[in-house]
Amino acid sequence: ISVNMNATLTYYYNIKQPGTYMYHCHVEATEHMQMGMLGNLYVRPAQDGNLINGFDKFAYNDGDGSTGYDVDFPIQLWSFDSAFHIASETVQPLPFALMRDDYGMINGRGYPDTVKEIELSNASVPPDHLGGVKNTQRVHSVVRAEAGQRVLLRISNLNVTNFYTLRSLGIPMQVVGQDARLRRGPDGKDLYYETTSVTIGGGESMDVLLDTTGIEPGTYFLYSTNLNFLTNKDEDLGGIMTEIVITQPAP
Repeated sequence: ISVNMNATLTYYYNIKQPGTYMYHCHVEATEHMQMGMLGNLYVRPAQDGNLINGFDKFAYNDGDGSTGYDVDFPIQLWSFDSAFHIASETVQPLPFALMRDDYGMINGRGYPDTVKEIELSNASVPPDHLGGVKNTQRVHSVVRAEAGQRVLLRISNLNVTNFYTLRSLGIPMQVVGQDARLRRGPDGKDLYYETTSVTIGGGESMDVLLDTTGIEPGTYFLYSTNLNFLTNKDEDLGGIMTEIVITQPAP
């Protein structure tokens, strides 16, 4: 279904499974995803609001509180091909076969912009009708928690060319869900696993818990082990990296 300019269309979802989902434009999808027409969509479990095993927020309807968390953060991996990006404005047909991404991002920003906890504006975007500057990058990627809290990372990859491996330094990750499905077997056995890194392809999502119990307060890094994506093209900085900041609990 296409939505014409200056028109609207209401979508209705028959929600059956909680978890982390994604959406993107489906008209010339590759081109428009490269231009940023994409996002995340979260379905909350029905057991939210019930106190189970000390938690009242959960990633899934687990029944035992094993996916409970205190705070949650989106980690949307994405990258684009700068040459293709420019060609999208000037060239038809587009060089899809030559695509090679060279700008990596988390939540639409490259490091160190990922850890700037403010809205960012893009000087190249024309001012609005009142002459004001538009803030075009509103979501930072800093993960903040108090020591002892459990953190839910909603990780997604909306890239059309690459797999990414995301590593957490100093804080193990427990994968409890994948592609909006609780990792639990048909016999009820948990298939959660602990790891220091996850590899995720385009169109995939993972729900990952960080347990900060016993973790010393400080700054930890979450970054791509695809080292060429720790810079953006010829720049010294940029790429897929952010910070996990653990603080002392309030007295």
